[in-house]
Amino acid sequence: MFRTILVPIDLDEPTSWTKPIPTAVALCKSFNASLTLGTVIPDTRFMLEAQWSPIAFDELLDVARVRLNTLADTVEGVGEVRRMVETGGIYTGILNIAQAVDADLILLASHRPAMKDYLLGTNAARVVRHARCSVLVVRD
Repeated sequence: MFRTILVPIDLDEPTSWTKPIPTAVALCKSFNASLTLGTVIPDTRFMLEAQWSPIAFDELLDVARVRLNTLADTVEGVGEVRRMVETGGIYTGILNIAQAVDADLILLASHRPAMKDYLLGTNAARVVRHARCSVLVVRD
C-alpha cells in the first residue's frame, strides 16, 4: 500500500520523532516501504540566526544536516533512511519534501490543539489539508 513514508522532524522538539519514527518503522516493515526523515529550517529562524549572511545560512543548514543524520543513524529495522533538509515555511517545506521523494504517506506528530490553533491553524492541519498523499497524524 505504501512505498515511501516521510516523517517530518522538528529537530528542537523530541516529541516530533519519539512516536512517529517507531510507527513509521513498523509500517515500513509491513509494506516493505522506504523511510525518509525530513526537516524544515523556517524562514524566521533563518532571518534571526543567519542574519542574511550566506556563510551563516550554510552553517545553519550544515548543523541541521548533522543533527538529522545523527537521528537517522539511530533508526533500526529498515534499510537506508533518506534524509532531507528544506528551507522555507514549515508546511510548504514538508509538502516539498513529500513531492521530492514521491511519498505515499506523511507520518507526523501533532500536539493537542489549543484555542490559537483553531484560529490560526497548525502546520499539521495544513499538511493534512494540502498533501497529495495520505497523512497519518500520531499523538502522544
